[in-house]
Amino acid sequence: MGGISRGWRSLLLTLPLLVFIPFLFSVSELHQTQKLQNMTKKRAIKYDYLVLGEPAGQGLLNRLQCQGLKALNKTQFSKSSQLLNLRDKVSFVIVFAVYKSSQYRSDNSIDMVTVGNTSYNKMEKSMAILNVFINFIQVSMPHSSIIILNDPSSDIPLHRDNVRLIPTEGDYSREKLMLQRIRSYIAFLEARYEENSQRSNHVNHFIFTDSDMAVVDDLGPIFQTYPNFDVALTFRNNKDQPLNSGFIAVRGTADGMLKARNFLQEVLEVYRTKFMEASRMLGDQMALAWVVKSYSTFDAKRFTRPEPFIEKIHGVSVLFLPCAVYNWTPPEGAGQFHGMPLDIKVVHFKGSRKRLMLESWNYFNSSASSEFSDMLCLILKSGRTKYDF
Repeated sequence: MGGISRGWRSLLLTLPLLVFIPFLFSVSELHQTQKLQNMTKKRAIKYDYLVLGEPAGQGLLNRLQCQGLKALNKTQFSKSSQLLNLRDKVSFVIVFAVYKSSQYRSDNSIDMVTVGNTSYNKMEKSMAILNVFINFIQVSMPHSSIIILNDPSSDIPLHRDNVRLIPTEGDYSREKLMLQRIRSYIAFLEARYEENSQRSNHVNHFIFTDSDMAVVDDLGPIFQTYPNFDVALTFRNNKDQPLNSGFIAVRGTADGMLKARNFLQEVLEVYRTKFMEASRMLGDQMALAWVVKSYSTFDAKRFTRPEPFIEKIHGVSVLFLPCAVYNWTPPEGAGQFHGMPLDIKVVHFKGSRKRLMLESWNYFNSSASSEFSDMLCLILKSGRTKYDF
């Protein structure tokens, strides 16, 4: 009887612990969850100003070296000479869309952002980026023209020298914009092909790009250095997304435009049949990679080496150029980064880096003595900051 009594007493003594122990685990889990949430929030902070840090790649061979915002070794820029036959030209082509501009009135303080001494609403911000895109080209390649393919129903308030708007029918909704971009490129090449057949003594090469890019060197020599390509793409060492669609060069001969048109038509068909779930973003890059990598003789290992190469893909001569030079993106919170190549040609301000694009132009334009090399130091030192765009 005494044993039974002692057993009950032991059970009564341990019962509060049995109730309390799960509570302790719950509190511990709650603290862990809150800690993870706080860490996530801390990582997600985006700054509305430049935060300068140590520039990556210091001491590495063939990388930009900076002391403050002064370049110690100048980037290897061309002489901005358009080193082509005098009859040849290079034009940049972009697809640009504005969305319901009436809702972005200047008196609407929601979503306003400030860069330097200027504040922008959503539409004004897009226009500022477009204007800076044009500014960089007019400095680095002053003889080039810019062609903007846009929705015929949109009103783009832009009046710049050597800039032409070409309304192009299609679906420019945000969800279908990347798909529409390929369609617009195809329609543009078809129209230029018809024009070219009537005027064979003039060659106008085309470079299709995103508008959030800064061209910091003359790209004309591509067409001389590699005289046998039809289409040029930029690649990186990324297994799932080795190709970036933000830069596509097309040789302006009749044969080059026809082959480029056929190549993009194939990409479009793959996009529509295989990657529509990614129609808002990345679907075009997935389709590009699928078309290239599906070719039986293509060796994808070549993407691991940052050296230009040419391959025949379904009868089209495709030049592959390394993103590190022709489509370089500042890192954003990235640690595995080895600096900026000295022969860089194009800086791509993807995602929230667009503030950095505007700040870079403002810095370059702030002094008559400013040079692209010094401006690139600003980009390099700001490369690990998350911005608010």
